[in-house]
Amino acid sequence: MIILKSEREIEIMSRAGRLVAETHAFLKDMIRPGVTTKELDEAAEDFIRSHGALPAFKGYNDFPGSICASINEVVVHGIPGLNKLKDGDIISIDIGTIVDGYYGDGAKTFPVGNVSDKDLELIEVTKQSFYEGLKYARVGNRLSDISHAVQKYVENNGFSVVRDFVGHGIGQRMHEEPQIPNFGLPGKGPRLKAGMVLAVEPMVNVGTYHVKVLSDNWTVVTIDGQKSAHYEHTIVITNDEPLILTKL
Repeated sequence: MIILKSEREIEIMSRAGRLVAETHAFLKDMIRPGVTTKELDEAAEDFIRSHGALPAFKGYNDFPGSICASINEVVVHGIPGLNKLKDGDIISIDIGTIVDGYYGDGAKTFPVGNVSDKDLELIEVTKQSFYEGLKYARVGNRLSDISHAVQKYVENNGFSVVRDFVGHGIGQRMHEEPQIPNFGLPGKGPRLKAGMVLAVEPMVNVGTYHVKVLSDNWTVVTIDGQKSAHYEHTIVITNDEPLILTKL
């Protein structure tokens, strides 16, 4: 069942979403060669808690971190640790917050130091594919219209869309219905209605879309070892333009 959110609920979720965006902006200034993902994780947790909120990922299904920190070939769910960022890396940081019992969720991929033109293109195409999907996030369209627009843009630019992991509804739980693939034919799935709150999150690979989960049961990597990028916003379907909650 897809839960439509009231104006009051959306107002609370907008605060959770804004804090996600503020945390990303805070961490961006820390991202440089030599910094560990554990340092980023601890800084994010302190920042979120200092704003009276909770880090949503901490302890979620026993996940040990407050953020997901996914470097290079790690697609999603990278566990923060003592590994240091290096010049030429890219890092995807996924952040979740809880404010008054409601969730915000967003992800961005950042360059570390001097990165290749191909990596910058990967980051930009991943980001833009979200906005291509957003064009279809309107009342009356089908859910897969968003999915198809993401896939078409990514593949037209020579990259591939991860298929084993998808976006999701969000509200008083991190993951609600519906699931939101980043691929598929248009005109499928439920019709979009005002009050739907969705976490749309393209995950884009340089090479094949195939991925695998490592033995820690969290870390997802590209099967060919090539790099991956992640971009996510929590959005609200309205009677007008879609509203992005995880944006400053």
